[in-house]
Amino acid sequence: MAENFHKPTQYSTDKFDTFEGGEDPAQIMRAAHDTAHALLEGARNSDDPAVIDRIIAYTDKNGIDSLAELWSRSSAASLPGALWRIYLLRAVIQQDAVGTSLLFQRGIETLPTIDAAVTGAINPTGPEEIKGLADQILRGLFRGDFGVALDRAASFSRILASGAGSIADDQELLDPERATELTTRASRYSLMAEELTGCAKRYRAGALD
Repeated sequence: MAENFHKPTQYSTDKFDTFEGGEDPAQIMRAAHDTAHALLEGARNSDDPAVIDRIIAYTDKNGIDSLAELWSRSSAASLPGALWRIYLLRAVIQQDAVGTSLLFQRGIETLPTIDAAVTGAINPTGPEEIKGLADQILRGLFRGDFGVALDRAASFSRILASGAGSIADDQELLDPERATELTTRASRYSLMAEELTGCAKRYRAGALD
């Protein structure tokens, strides 16, 4: 990332829209992989529920900047890349639960797929429900089937993409600037869905490092 991060960094939806990865030096890439594996294995090997709670709430206390420094420029088809995308999704939801829930609810109404069922979403999905769902998905990475958690995150992103695109269509004549912003966001969410689906496939093939 081009930005200089300062704790705690608030990752709002406008920063999500401009998020891009980049190339890392080899040592930074290795550190990203090592920390991702250590975090995942440490959580899965612990019987203490408080460990998972602290991992999930880490960015609430520290901001997402420290994770960004380690993981944001990792390949999308990697473990740190997958973890980064899900933590980023959660950060955006935590900071704009109302706006994100509106996109999600519209996406459920407009997307003719099983993605809503895959996420396990409660319908209707309000701000508190969407924050709870984001936590459930992140918790699933550390306690449940990792591949299923990735699939749920991918479906989550697809629903948001559909919702953002649908509302963008509504706003095209009334507020072209807002429509463009939502169209960009829909594209970002759609790309993230594809990347997370790819990570799930690589994980099941034993190739997600």
